[in-house]
Amino acid sequence: MEKLDKIATKKISKRYRALGTVIDLTIYGTTDEQLLEDGFHLIKHYEDIFTVNRAQSELMKVNEAAGINAVQVSDPVYQLTKIAVEKSQEHFGFNAAIGPLVKLWHIGFSDARLPQQSEIDERLELISPDEIILNDEEFSIFLPKKGMEIDLGGIAKGYIADRVQDLWRAHGISSGMINLGGNLILMGEAPHQKNRKWRVGIRNPLNNNGISIAQILTGESSVVTSGIAERYMEVDGKSYHHIIDPEMGYPHNNQIASVTVLSKRSIDGEIETTRLFFADQPIEDWLENHPDVYGAIFISRDKKIKVVGIPQSQVYIADSSFEFE
Repeated sequence: MEKLDKIATKKISKRYRALGTVIDLTIYGTTDEQLLEDGFHLIKHYEDIFTVNRAQSELMKVNEAAGINAVQVSDPVYQLTKIAVEKSQEHFGFNAAIGPLVKLWHIGFSDARLPQQSEIDERLELISPDEIILNDEEFSIFLPKKGMEIDLGGIAKGYIADRVQDLWRAHGISSGMINLGGNLILMGEAPHQKNRKWRVGIRNPLNNNGISIAQILTGESSVVTSGIAERYMEVDGKSYHHIIDPEMGYPHNNQIASVTVLSKRSIDGEIETTRLFFADQPIEDWLENHPDVYGAIFISRDKKIKVVGIPQSQVYIADSSFEFE
């Protein structure tokens, strides 16, 4: 047993840059670094077809043809767009068509600004997900109004992380970590810990210093956090974060500083952090209605921590200025 444990705790790890963030890939129980490279190449492939931050990609072709014609796309682009559009049509805050409004504010970039109400009203006319036309036979997408855009940035990292996990599992990997700039997948057990539990830090959502204020002990899961300190701007003493309400056109104003969701799949974590943030509070029967979601951790602006679905004993507060609600 001791020999097997020693083998299992051997690991390979490498840091990359993609998706506009730092990528950390780690695999336990192997020395085959090609698996890391294969994972990264898969990430780059999906970035190439999903991105709207370059002049050329499959999604950019769809956006450029808005108001003109439908565009046929590859299976991954179509299937992820379909998921994103269907979730957007539930109108709980997630909106894959919000791109024109996000670009108007451009929070997190050097040209971020507070728009005029007339500008916001114009963009609100272009972000209705109910108008997007999907053709399952042709794998085509049509945006009926010129100026409409699809942006999968709110869901793509989760999808990509899930695909990397699928790749590694196909090669017999049982333990590893996929970190796409905060979208985290923890595969199998943590062989380097005596209790085989992974330890995940939750960063302070009230500033961008990267310091963890709490730690979660968890088994195999995806951990996704969405918070107001990721990107924000200040105008005349007022702070505006990057999570825009697609119904109102302004950053969604509530007392939540961050939401962390633990789930089986990372794509579900992406969706559910948004759902909970816009709900402003825990949702009744949420776990019952989402069997592949394990729980959530809310951190409020007044430094209260609320745990849903996860034993509070598995959450450790590292900063005494925060406390359980």
